[in-house]
Amino acid sequence: MFLENIERIPLREHTILENRALFESLIPAMDVQVGDRPVTFEHRSVPGPAGAPDVDVTIVRPANPTSKLPAPAVLGIHGGGYVLGTRFFGTGELIDLAERFGVVGVAVEYRLAPEHPAPAAAEDCYAALVWLASNASELGIDPSRIVVSGASAGGGLTAAVSLIARDRGGPSIAGQLVGCPMIDDRNDTVSAWQYDGIGAWDRNNNDTGWDAYVGADRGTDRITAYQAPARATDLSNLPPAFLEVGSAEIFRDETITYASGIWATGGQAELHIWSGGYHGFSGFSPEAEVSHAANAARDSWWRRVLEL
Repeated sequence: MFLENIERIPLREHTILENRALFESLIPAMDVQVGDRPVTFEHRSVPGPAGAPDVDVTIVRPANPTSKLPAPAVLGIHGGGYVLGTRFFGTGELIDLAERFGVVGVAVEYRLAPEHPAPAAAEDCYAALVWLASNASELGIDPSRIVVSGASAGGGLTAAVSLIARDRGGPSIAGQLVGCPMIDDRNDTVSAWQYDGIGAWDRNNNDTGWDAYVGADRGTDRITAYQAPARATDLSNLPPAFLEVGSAEIFRDETITYASGIWATGGQAELHIWSGGYHGFSGFSPEAEVSHAANAARDSWWRRVLEL
């Protein structure tokens, strides 16, 4: 289903625009996503990075909050290999968190490559984080309970934003949900070679995404941690991380290495490798037994990190 519906056109340099149009056609509009669930949403433009355009965001809130206390907040960053997708690809998670846990979510419309190479996307997401924390009172959120979350390229950007926030002295992040993350431009792990020409988001698609995102510097020592977080030489003092990945996808080994790097500094990382899981399995195959287990583990972390 994933391959037939989402990856029916191999992602190559000359098919990025065609894939982008296909991808966007598969993403339901916000009113369809929300339906009759007790959730509201609004669109805004917020200040972007210095010298860059404003960033469009969508704010998702519970329609009938059960508490008068400031709510936890989640900055949601969509996936798409750094070249595909819109913020509405990541709003499903925010709608769910708003309905079940009373979370205020903010989805970010970051700039895509190759038109806007790295680290433009990471800087857009960081600008949205700064805006979110700076407007905590107006948004009714608790600035001490802001989590950054994303999967695939969104997982890579989550890791990058956490590194940027640490290095620039804030805003404070309570946790980072780093889902099946695209974090290593070198694409040279064992799992990256195992899924060459097979599976969802194989190494060839990954090559296309990284070539577009970091260009000619790819694979050299000129790549920074803000472009490819696996290049970070210091993983200390990061927000508690939840890292999840399928065993049957290219990102398996770089995720393990990243978690190990956090542990080596004494940091907090909760790592889950789901047996037989393909890229994005828990969202695209939600009725699979392994997906139930993965979603339950993630919910447990949400309750703990958001102090629900």
